[in-house]
Amino acid sequence: MKPSLRKYAPYGLYFALLATLVSAGLYIVQRKLDLSLQISLSCIALGIAVYIALDPQRVREIFTGRQARYANNAIIMLLAVLGILAVINYMVYKYDQRWDLTEDRLNSLTRETIQTLQSLPEPVLAQAFFTKRIPSETARSLLESYKFNSKGNFDYTFIDPEADIVAAQNANVTRDGVIVLKLGSQMEQVTYADESQITAALIRLANPGERVIYFLTGHGEFDIVAGGENSYFTVKQTLQTKNYTVNKLNLLTSPTIPEDALAIVIAGPQIALQEQEVLLLKEFLDKGKSLVLLAEPNRLTKIDAKTDPLAKYLAQEWGVQYGNNLIIDPTSINPLVAMADTYGSHPITEKLQRYASAFPSACGISLTQPSDKIQTTNLAATSPNAWGESDFDSIQNNRVTFDQNQDVPGPVTFAQALENTQTNARLAVFCDSDFASDQNFYSLANGDMIINTIDWAAEQDTIINLTPKKPVTRTVIPPKQLTMGILLLVVVFILPGMAVLFGVLTWVQRKSKG
Repeated sequence: MKPSLRKYAPYGLYFALLATLVSAGLYIVQRKLDLSLQISLSCIALGIAVYIALDPQRVREIFTGRQARYANNAIIMLLAVLGILAVINYMVYKYDQRWDLTEDRLNSLTRETIQTLQSLPEPVLAQAFFTKRIPSETARSLLESYKFNSKGNFDYTFIDPEADIVAAQNANVTRDGVIVLKLGSQMEQVTYADESQITAALIRLANPGERVIYFLTGHGEFDIVAGGENSYFTVKQTLQTKNYTVNKLNLLTSPTIPEDALAIVIAGPQIALQEQEVLLLKEFLDKGKSLVLLAEPNRLTKIDAKTDPLAKYLAQEWGVQYGNNLIIDPTSINPLVAMADTYGSHPITEKLQRYASAFPSACGISLTQPSDKIQTTNLAATSPNAWGESDFDSIQNNRVTFDQNQDVPGPVTFAQALENTQTNARLAVFCDSDFASDQNFYSLANGDMIINTIDWAAEQDTIINLTPKKPVTRTVIPPKQLTMGILLLVVVFILPGMAVLFGVLTWVQRKSKG
């Protein structure tokens, strides 16, 4: 080849490089091998061919000289690295996995949500109606987590309600930022992209139908209407998220139990029930319905165990006795708070085995010889170090010691689940009611315990343990102005300044040595 033409050889490589960039851009945009991409790939080959034709001597040196050997080694290393990256990418694609390293696992769904997703009878489609005026990043990230953990049972799409008015009307959407969940012909709206709200909607979709629970009133029980320390308002709200209808029932003014009642909850009565009320509850249980009793130690109420009609009925018909002591638990931070050390094997406690729960002012439960038709399960008991204190005066005087002649040795059972095999009636008895109040509901596994118990009593076994969790709210307290000033001085000025100073000193030292 003439030397005059050899100088044009590099332009062939430049042309091939340009064609390579164009080909990459075309493939990224179009994602298909069309005619334009084929022509661009042909130009790559043409440019390389021009280079070889104009400077063949240089090509021979590249493949046969000492530089070629080094180049071959570099190519081998490059291919090895590319091969490793290809294998890693394949493994990541094949076995997709996520890790959440935040303290409260803020980017992970709760176990209850994952169980809900796994229990869906059919796939659910979430339609997120967001205009461009409403930020959708949080909702998109949350819905993606649902999809990732659903194993094909959950998918989502984003719709602009102003651009697709028909879809918004079909979903009954009247405001921006609404998520509509669809399962078959059923729909549930979620007005805020929150895990607890979405999971609650999924539970309602997967378990349709009316479920009515009544809370007894008239004896100083915990209120379910107004929130506060002496309230079960959180219990009511949580039940409503699971598609329960929660009502109050006063048998003193309305001496009939509604036919739609699945279970009745008696939460912390302070005075004894009347004989006629107990007869109504007995008839209710004889029909195969259920009762949840959350009682306090007798000495903390105005109830006389010897004359209490409800206590007499439960002892005679179910073999349950309670309220005659107060649990002292020296392993607890507060000895008057009984910690559940062990749980029984029961649907209520199946998922709580690794979680603690706390019961303030609890008392022990004992069983007399019940009839053969009654099946009993100890739901929760203290550690062996706790005991049931019978001398209430010693508690008030802070002189509590275990008396083996009077006190109940640990472990002390304070929660029982009983079932009548003939009538299928269910009874749950807790010798404590404070543990489920608004003040203690979110403490440890307390909320799970009460909601699981009501689910079981209402014979809703399929939704036990599927209780939406309240997200943890953290408040960032900014540092004081002095602290901010010190941080600014150290991070922005002192540390960079020291690095520059050491660099200058090193340069001067080397310069002085010549």
